[in-house]
Amino acid sequence: MPHIDRRIYEHPIITFNRGKRVIFYFEGHPIEAYEGESVAVALYALGVDVFSWSPKFSRPRGPFCMIGKCSSCFMTINGVPNIKACKYPVREGLVVERQRGWGLLAKSSILEDYKPASSEKIETDVLVIGGGPAGLIAALTAANYDLNVVIVDEHFKLGGQLLKQTHKFFGNVELFGGLRGFQIAEELAKKIALEKRIRVLMSTIAYGVFRGGYVGVVGENAHYIIKPKALIIATGAQEKYLDFPNNDLPGVIGAGGAQTIMNEFGVKPGESALVVGSGNVGLIVAYQLLQAGVRVRAVIEILPEIGGWFIHAAKIRRYGIPILTRHTIKYVEGDVRVRKATIIAVDEKFNPLPGTEKEFDVDLVLLAIGLEPDSRLAIQAGAVVKYMPELGGFVPVRTRFLETTVKNMYIAGDISGIEEATAAMLEGKIASLAIVSRLVDTSRSSKALEEAEKVLKFLWEEYRASPLLLRAKRGKEAVTISINELEDLRKKFPSPVSFG
Repeated sequence: MPHIDRRIYEHPIITFNRGKRVIFYFEGHPIEAYEGESVAVALYALGVDVFSWSPKFSRPRGPFCMIGKCSSCFMTINGVPNIKACKYPVREGLVVERQRGWGLLAKSSILEDYKPASSEKIETDVLVIGGGPAGLIAALTAANYDLNVVIVDEHFKLGGQLLKQTHKFFGNVELFGGLRGFQIAEELAKKIALEKRIRVLMSTIAYGVFRGGYVGVVGENAHYIIKPKALIIATGAQEKYLDFPNNDLPGVIGAGGAQTIMNEFGVKPGESALVVGSGNVGLIVAYQLLQAGVRVRAVIEILPEIGGWFIHAAKIRRYGIPILTRHTIKYVEGDVRVRKATIIAVDEKFNPLPGTEKEFDVDLVLLAIGLEPDSRLAIQAGAVVKYMPELGGFVPVRTRFLETTVKNMYIAGDISGIEEATAAMLEGKIASLAIVSRLVDTSRSSKALEEAEKVLKFLWEEYRASPLLLRAKRGKEAVTISINELEDLRKKFPSPVSFG
């Protein structure tokens, strides 16, 4: 059992107010952790790099996304295998074990004492799937018009990607200008807690959308069958992967995963890092690594120019961190964790140039090469989707009010195409106001539509006017359809699901 303390105790921006200490057991060893931490983070903080071994080749697996989108942190908890340890909060007396392959259900009193989870049927005006910036704004907007709302979120904290963002937001006060991401998450969570019309189901997963307008939701000890009048899917995105030898070694982590570890939970993701990707995320995370006490050796970018904003690049250059364009990662080395990374220059056609290799002694390789929308639930429901490279992958086609080809099913945030958190909040508001206009009386309906038009105008004509957002804007224009086109698609590709 490693005896390392990776927790961050001093940070220039964040004060980590850890909860009370709890003891759980990891492979027979008592582990001291703090309430509010996940099992994965608590173990990682003490030097446990390997959470499981892969089913086919028994390769070690460590943290990667840290938001429940991958299977790298599958562990056996209280005898139950394949639990996502990154989403499971520590509790007194938990019994945690690493697993090989898919693991086995313990042959003990678990099955003998098994009792079916409680099941509850819920009817509501609006169901919001996802507790990130888009989902929270959508819920608050609907509740402001006296609609009943249920929020479903996989995490045990509300805020989504805001929880890990430490940079200050641009814009006016209404768009939380001047606040850092985690501060916005705290503010929104407080508002949600005070709103009597909003019910929050934490640590729960929406596993399917079904005929009759039902959504199945499951938690650890509960099952819900929810029938909303309208559905907003705000499931966000997941990190893209990159092919290179040994890319599955612990220590190769998605940039967002590293942000979760260090900014949300106050744990150093490594000692020495190489960042792959110079978009805004890569540049921002490189700076955040410095704030957390991690040495950043370089940022590499396969394109001939930096992808992110100049202000973010300037921050890390002031610390002497090189940004190497026309470079990519060749391979990493290590046993149960990354110990060395080799990069190589590329030509105009992105072909590697032999003899240009550079080696870095690092224990952390961050992949900041982009996100792809998590549109799985929308696809399962029968929504028509389109592949848009400008938006990160497959996204549902939608009206300007973000309604999909599934009647009364809306999208908001990164599922609609990758942008910034501010755009996600604006989309959450637009989708919610569109639903409000259908569910409330005529006078308030007019008010909601008027408000939605103002938000739409600001989003398309002001916020997305920046040349840096032009690519995403073009992508969203390409998948935004008229009402007539929507009806045509519904006839051509009918979904068995509808709400209302």
